[in-house]
Amino acid sequence: MIWSRIAGTGSYLPARIVTNDDLARRMDTSDEWIRTRTGIRQRHVAEPSQTASDLGAEASRAALAAARVAPAEIDLIIVATSTPDHIFPSTACIMQTKLGMNGCAAFDIQAVCSGFVYALTIADKLIRSGQHRCALVVGSEVYSRIIDWNDRGTAVLFGDGAGAVVLKAGDRPGVRASVLHADGSYAGILSVPGSVCGGKIVGSPFLQMDGQAVFKFAVKVLDEAARETLALCGLTVADIDWLIPHQANIRILEATGKRLGIDRSKLIVSVDRHANTSAASVPLALDLAIRDGRIRPGHKVMLEGVGGGFTWGAALVEM
Repeated sequence: MIWSRIAGTGSYLPARIVTNDDLARRMDTSDEWIRTRTGIRQRHVAEPSQTASDLGAEASRAALAAARVAPAEIDLIIVATSTPDHIFPSTACIMQTKLGMNGCAAFDIQAVCSGFVYALTIADKLIRSGQHRCALVVGSEVYSRIIDWNDRGTAVLFGDGAGAVVLKAGDRPGVRASVLHADGSYAGILSVPGSVCGGKIVGSPFLQMDGQAVFKFAVKVLDEAARETLALCGLTVADIDWLIPHQANIRILEATGKRLGIDRSKLIVSVDRHANTSAASVPLALDLAIRDGRIRPGHKVMLEGVGGGFTWGAALVEM
């Protein structure tokens, strides 16, 4: 049987840091207000010249180095992003050229904050089919471009960043199981309801969110997706070594762990350092926990995403 395994991880955060105190100087908020409600202390913001492909390429180089994989070995690139460089060509194609690996399959997927879990699942299925052997899976976002920085309800929550994994074919279990779901009837509670038509922006180009509705929905479906994934593996919650939900805010993270019955010590939290980076948040947290030594070979890690659409999904990965 062919399995896909994570061979290396990488991440990248832009150099510019915007602290809660920085935001307090431009809007009616405070460091204490933001920290107690979200757990966020700072976020990284890309320079005007930096795009999602730039951030993704940096994270990819780190992942390739960690996996000891040459660019020429990659035969599939999937980039999850809601903030692409252009309408087209895809961010994956642009990033491919920046990495010097032209010729392999490359495409974007858009599932907002579930994007990385969706991309990982697609890459896993293609590797298991035997069609591909070595995939680069990336979540990269520049949410600073779609945030109204005068809106306290959303500006404090988001940041820019990228995370990447190299997924290789192997003969030992890696991605044990995954599930994906969506329900478009919830589209209105989290969206950027704008489009480009006739060279003009139609609708709003800024993120809009019903925070309470998102919280209730997210905690419910993250719990269900994790249990559904475990059932596919014949495992229980007790078998999870680490839980990495989408890094939206500390309240959603802790409520998800509590609902699943997972001890707080097994919950990976990185939202305090980079805020909500949408499709980049799960691979950013994964890379952080691998590099600081918490996640080690043999550990079973539950990765979860939930985002606008609404979309949600989970993947159980054995490292």
